[in-house]
Amino acid sequence: MARIAHLSDVHFGAHDPSVVAGVEAWLVADRPDLVVISGDFTQRARVEQYREARAFLRRLEAVGLRTLCVPGNHDVPLFDVLRRFARPLNRYRRFIEEDLCPWFENERLAVLGINTARSLTIKHGRINHEQMALIRERFRAVPDDRTKILVTHHPLFAMPIGEEGGLTRVVGRHEPALQAVAEAGVHILLAGHFHRTYSAAAREMVENAGPALVIQAGTATSTRLRAGEAQSFNLIHARRNDEVDLQVIAWDGTAFTGRSQARFTFDGENWHPRPAAAELAG
Repeated sequence: MARIAHLSDVHFGAHDPSVVAGVEAWLVADRPDLVVISGDFTQRARVEQYREARAFLRRLEAVGLRTLCVPGNHDVPLFDVLRRFARPLNRYRRFIEEDLCPWFENERLAVLGINTARSLTIKHGRINHEQMALIRERFRAVPDDRTKILVTHHPLFAMPIGEEGGLTRVVGRHEPALQAVAEAGVHILLAGHFHRTYSAAAREMVENAGPALVIQAGTATSTRLRAGEAQSFNLIHARRNDEVDLQVIAWDGTAFTGRSQARFTFDGENWHPRPAAAELAG
């Protein structure tokens, strides 16, 4: 079994320091095999915000935690137009991670991050054909017994918008991207962006999406909350390729504690949720 902590939208510059400390305390105590952060490290891509984000990552790495990161749309400068178009992710690569499509693999997991942030869109994302080829190439040689995970900031699917109704906008070129994901045999899709937790089988959203489980993270440390949701992140237990436990770890005002949890099982065609075993908690 592999354990992944999935954080997103930490938004340094619009963060709560006590919540940041709470995240660190939980991660250090629980020690997951991998910490995934799916974008929006900063609020406005400013140097001081990137420095705070880098310090956060370095503290995790100093205690031996492995991390895999991708940028989000807030990590591209909004008001500095010259930098936005000439060097949109220069600060991200300087402070966070040089590789915009990072890779992690061990005897249980194969995890690929893909950058969906673009200069031409203020908040929406895109995937290009080179990235689709990379998805196919990277996962092609992965042994069948390893859980294949793709990480993006923007979800590849239209997400339900809570109580407001309707669906969110999808990433550019999402149809060929979904084909690449299906052909690569990806088991789990991790993303953020909307500051809402959500999980479902991909085929419940799009018929030809392939047999992936979609898991969305809320915001881990930002003060920019959606109605009804506290700061939170996901703890994922990849037991096998056909069984995944998911627990939402949420801020209760003083610490992060486990809240909702579920187990998803795969029947060869689709993922199905059922109540998780008691051992998932903690």
